Amino acid sequence: MNFTQSFKLALKSLKTSKMRAFLTMLGIIIGVGAVIVILSLGNGMTNMMNSQFEKMGSNLIQVMTYGRGTGGTRDVDIDDFYALVDKYPQYLTGVTPYISASAKVRCQTDDYDRTSVYGVSEAFFKEDTKGTMQGETLAEGRFLSYIDVDRHQNVCVIGDYLAETAFRGDALGKTISLGGVPYTVIGVLSKSGDSSEGSADDVLYIPYENAARMGGGSMGGVSSMFLVTCTSRDTAAAAKGIVEKRLYKTYQSSDYYMVMTSAEMMDAMNTMMNTMMIVLVAIAAISLLVGGIGIMNIMLVSVTERTREIGIRKSLGAKQKDIRGQFVIEAGTTSAVGGVLGIVFGLLLARAATIAVGAIMSSSMNGITFSAVPTLSNIAVSFGVSVGIGVLFGYLPANKAAKLNPIDALRYD
Repeated sequence: MNFTQSFKLALKSLKTSKMRAFLTMLGIIIGVGAVIVILSLGNGMTNMMNSQFEKMGSNLIQVMTYGRGTGGTRDVDIDDFYALVDKYPQYLTGVTPYISASAKVRCQTDDYDRTSVYGVSEAFFKEDTKGTMQGETLAEGRFLSYIDVDRHQNVCVIGDYLAETAFRGDALGKTISLGGVPYTVIGVLSKSGDSSEGSADDVLYIPYENAARMGGGSMGGVSSMFLVTCTSRDTAAAAKGIVEKRLYKTYQSSDYYMVMTSAEMMDAMNTMMNTMMIVLVAIAAISLLVGGIGIMNIMLVSVTERTREIGIRKSLGAKQKDIRGQFVIEAGTTSAVGGVLGIVFGLLLARAATIAVGAIMSSSMNGITFSAVPTLSNIAVSFGVSVGIGVLFGYLPANKAAKLNPIDALRYD
């Protein structure tokens, strides 16, 4: 028989015993489906994180310092960074502390316990892009100015959630209490998430020294965080070197600070995601191995059931390679059909994952959508591996069938 005849015979065999064929292919179906949905989730998460970093900008540098405690003689503060920006304007364009404050947010009689309060400088808002360093834009009003920060004025910029919930969309000029101190709303950020409690829209920005006084992130205490912008992505590496050199001059050890560009952060996240995906895919591939063992088992049974048929074919002139080829094609066909069903199963799971994960993470994605869509290469590789496993595990039964003695096979009952 040629390949086409063997293929048709294999399909006929599958149709004859549908339940047995389905159970045989189940491991392949689950394995291929699991691999596809895991790769889809990985691609979706990677694309979402890359979009987030691109929204923040490729010229952002994040600096974490671990000082020697309040009053220490070897700490770097915001004035040191300001001096650095003034000294290297061809590389650095701005810097802001980024302090997470601990303050009770209240508007009239309502408390907002999940609102995130951050202390920043006027440099946090970039005039060239009309957005913050994290990609947020203004819907109305203005952002913090140099005067606001320098004079520690009690003014704030709030997110869309607070504007709609606390002020019914009319927030400019109104006051909101932070730790018992009234702050005037001077700006409202555009909606970037789902505008729910605790989401990216439930945020409030105030001058950084005001935030430091509220017991937030340290300015000269145990640790501090700064966001620095460089002139362009091309100068990011040089700008990072300048910052690191300045920090090393003070601390005399790289153990007391961390400097990372947005490109490095993106690469680190991608590396972590890729490593995790490799581990998860390896675990999912165990199902493919189980499916291959199932195919080998059923093919051995098939050889035993068709021993007399093999003897008749050999007596009519069939060679070992003909018998071997027929059973290998049947095993490959079984795994191929299982692979197709697994692809359909994986696509359905990927669709469900898109809806589920998108709903869970919508509050923190800043308007960036999540889509777990598998690539064509992922589907092709999954299908190819499933067929390869079928052929590999089907070879042993096929070889056993090919080596049967025709006389013994004809006597078999």
